[in-house]
Amino acid sequence: MCTSLTTCEWKKVFYEKMEVAKPADSWELIIDPNLKPSELTPGWKQYVEQHASGRFHCSWCWHTWQSAHVVILFHMHLDRARRMGSVRMRVFKQLCYECGTAREDESSMLEENIEGLVDNLITSLREQCYDEDGGQYRIHVASRPDSGPHRTEFCEACQEGIVHWKPSKKLLEEEVTAHTFSEASKPRAQSGSGYNFLSLRWCLFWASLCLLVVYLQFSFRSPAFL
Repeated sequence: MCTSLTTCEWKKVFYEKMEVAKPADSWELIIDPNLKPSELTPGWKQYVEQHASGRFHCSWCWHTWQSAHVVILFHMHLDRARRMGSVRMRVFKQLCYECGTAREDESSMLEENIEGLVDNLITSLREQCYDEDGGQYRIHVASRPDSGPHRTEFCEACQEGIVHWKPSKKLLEEEVTAHTFSEASKPRAQSGSGYNFLSLRWCLFWASLCLLVVYLQFSFRSPAFL
């Protein structure tokens, strides 16, 4: 049973993608808030998503904030004989820095972000549980502007010793450049339409002027025929 809309979305996306990736195996996704990094049961594997993007909402003072430093911990196990797999998942929380409450609030994520994160999870599953080439991991940290430097004293993952991974400066610059290029194309399209409109106005002006000249010439010539 889902405890929140975000949890339901995680399970929905995971089950749909695993049905395509590994239709012969049965996988389950379990939300486990007590999951600990590097504390693995024999036979289990670990994957840490260290650069997810999410929005937090304080249930005490109603403050909301965006973070590009959301950490998600996964523990994975595949029973090859029974063709059954299990993934345990924990999204680390952040404290509200406005009211200083001790309550750590859960993050919510957009559907497109969840789909990309599940793709990364399946890539890790292929590599660690199936000994396959999982492919390339997707980067999410530059998809949205960050609100500022990460405050480790308010981060549950940092307090438990998880060192956040940061993409290289070159990778971030490439993603920001691509994002800027796509955004810059919109104003150019608008300015282009303005230029066309201005050209139409000038065409009408010159056409009217030509008609006026022809009319005046005809007016001056007409008495000669009387």
